[in-house]
Amino acid sequence: MSTDDEARPAARLTVLAGPSGSGRESVVELVRARSPSVWIPVPATTRPRREREIDGEDRVFLAPAEFDRRVAAGELLEWSRIGPHRRGTPYPPLRARLDAGQPVLLPLDVTGAQLVRARLPDARLVLLSPPGHRPDAAVAATFEHALTHDLTDRVVAELVGLLGSSYPDPAWSRVRG
Repeated sequence: MSTDDEARPAARLTVLAGPSGSGRESVVELVRARSPSVWIPVPATTRPRREREIDGEDRVFLAPAEFDRRVAAGELLEWSRIGPHRRGTPYPPLRARLDAGQPVLLPLDVTGAQLVRARLPDARLVLLSPPGHRPDAAVAATFEHALTHDLTDRVVAELVGLLGSSYPDPAWSRVRG
């Protein structure tokens, strides 16, 4: 009996990164509308919950000590400080989605994308830039794909196409070092 139908390969993580003003969030919302099977991780934060935010849906709100515990335990894929607060990407739910074969799209800033690359070398990094913005060569070299956010529909279509091919190509596999 074949196991081809029984086990689906792990999907590939796609990180959409760009500078402030690149339109990451609007692109992610349109990708989500077009491809509901793509999972977007819920970030964790130490900042207080705002009035209309739902814990676990908009953000995972953590006390600073719990955030520290998760960092120490390796439970955050990446994290950063924003003013007096911290935010990060919970790793266990992301890994579970990938292992189940569900494509994951993670919107981050450029530094966050580089932190993901250090931990998950097979992650696909996509750089989203506003028109006329040219990243420096060192930043551009970190990313497999670069998209200029000139026409939102075109950018969303290209990203949906990349997510549709979210299974790793064995020839591109990198050994984690």
